[in-house]
Amino acid sequence: MRICSVCNREYPRAEPWRCSCGAPLDYASQPLPDSRPAQFSRTSGVWDFADFLPMSERVSLGEGWTPLVDAPEWNASFKLEYLHPTGSFKDRGAATVIAEALEVGADRVLEDSSGNAGLAVASYAAQTGLDAEIYVPASAKETKVRRIERTGADVVPVEGSRESVTVACIDAVENGAGWYASHAWNPAFFAGTATAAYEIAAQRDWSVPDAVVTPLGHGTLFLGLYRGFRALEQAGWTDAIPRILGTQAVGYSPIADDDEGGTVPDDAAANDLADGIHIRDPPRGRQIRHAIDETGGAAVAVSAAATERERDRLSGAGFHVEPTCATATAALPQFRERGELQDGDDVVVALTGRND
Repeated sequence: MRICSVCNREYPRAEPWRCSCGAPLDYASQPLPDSRPAQFSRTSGVWDFADFLPMSERVSLGEGWTPLVDAPEWNASFKLEYLHPTGSFKDRGAATVIAEALEVGADRVLEDSSGNAGLAVASYAAQTGLDAEIYVPASAKETKVRRIERTGADVVPVEGSRESVTVACIDAVENGAGWYASHAWNPAFFAGTATAAYEIAAQRDWSVPDAVVTPLGHGTLFLGLYRGFRALEQAGWTDAIPRILGTQAVGYSPIADDDEGGTVPDDAAANDLADGIHIRDPPRGRQIRHAIDETGGAAVAVSAAATERERDRLSGAGFHVEPTCATATAALPQFRERGELQDGDDVVVALTGRND
């Protein structure tokens, strides 16, 4: 059963993809395990945490259990999410959303994406034999488009803004073209990204960090981390929820712009490098703000210049990530100057996507 995140109206799992009031849907309840195993096989991908997941089908390409490594130059630890099979954390959500598609009997899935989510959904769909149709910006990087096409998925380029791509995909879904495997709307995707929190806790012997930092566009990983750490606390596996800190691109920063005191100068040039978080109106914006309030978190916006410098710095240390990913470490000085991070805080930064 799914329930509206705003008006609490209930729906069956297969349909629709959003509430009649226009708000996103979530699962009516969060599965919680009875006890914590002494150890995990670490060979079942996200399904090592099946007791937290609301689907019985399983799909995997070997995702999950990405390394958690010390990064003393940044006074943090890095969760290397770019080491997933298709190169980003979106593999977590793709595994669970395609499992859900199989469970509800879908035979064709649709997704709109600037690159990483589309590649992940197309890849996991291909692994199960499902047809996939991926809507992408006409300006999407050619390398990412080619990788999506090689999975056998149909790629539909859309002129205009990132929002125009979503509108085109939704129109196709509403006209019966397929099941919406959206990384922004479908709660199955967020069930998968929550496994990043379970892994971080497990890799730290069930202690949680003071704060976790991640790029923030639709909030796919941001909300997954919040929900995952909340589920761990509810299950009694951990005793706290870290502050969840999000980094946005200047010019595409609705959450950071709302932050008290302001973080973005009116005359700042848009950060066009971090194209993976070019989202001006995330459908789960209300939930993102709630997660910030509940955890004492925050969001800041990062400039193109800072993103480029930080990407070079990460590459020089052996972390070959895409520009969107570099916003997370680029924002650490801002968070420390603003007091969201204190000296001595235990911080985990998600490095979310690899360099093309």
